[in-house]
Formats: sequence, structure tokens, C-alpha cells
Amino acid sequence: MPVQPAKFIQSTFRNGVGSFVQPCTKIVLRYCNWGGSSRGMRKLLNENIRQIAAENPEIEVVVQKKSGHPIVQGFYANGNIKSVCVRNYEPSKILEKISVVRNSSGEKLRKYNRAVESKNESVRGIWSPFHVDAEHRYRI
Repeated sequence: MPVQPAKFIQSTFRNGVGSFVQPCTKIVLRYCNWGGSSRGMRKLLNENIRQIAAENPEIEVVVQKKSGHPIVQGFYANGNIKSVCVRNYEPSKILEKISVVRNSSGEKLRKYNRAVESKNESVRGIWSPFHVDAEHRYRI
């Protein structure tokens, strides 16, 4: 019996198994051409923009010149956008913020408010101010 090729090939997307899809799809570096708060961003763009783009070939790097404070924006595959203001930052700190935006998942930060509950009673029991000796009870 000869070997038959598969009639259809279906790929299952499991992030991290076999291939990895970067959550960050696009990074926008926004700066002002004359503003003092954009000095670090202008210096970074003059010196390192080619290096940033070469290190991240899977991410689209866009440079926008607009008035206002410099911003690093990340656009993610889940549709979210993360913006980080980098006014008056040095180029090394801006590179750190770019890596934070690049490595982020794009999910919104959620507060973890789960109360601690136990099915077992406390070893000490429930505390009451009446467990203290009467002579020390109302001392401040």
C-alpha cells in the first residue's frame, strides 16, 4: 500500500509551541522637533534607530514628528495600545521603555482583590479585647 499525502494540512496556533507570535506588532516613537523634552528622543533616533529596527524585525517601528512630549506607543495583536511618556528621559532610559513596551503582552492591568478565606478555624481563636487582663485593657 503506497503512502498517501494528507488531503488537507491544518495548523493549530499554540503560542510558544513550535512557533512564537510576538504580542507587540508595532511601536510608534513620537517626538517634537524643537521641544526641550524631546532632546533624549531626538538623540536616540539620530544614533540608534537603525539598531532598534534591526533587533526587532518582526515589529514595525514607526517614527512620527508631532508637537508635544515624546511618547513610546505599542500596538498589540489583541487590539490594545500601551502609551509611555518619555519626556526628559535619556536615550538609555528610552531604550528601557521601548523594551518594556515590546515585551509587554498588551493586557490591561487588573487589580487582584480576592479575600483570603480558610475552611479551618484559627488555632488561636477569634481575638477580642476582653482577652487582655483588665488592668491593661484600656491603656493607651
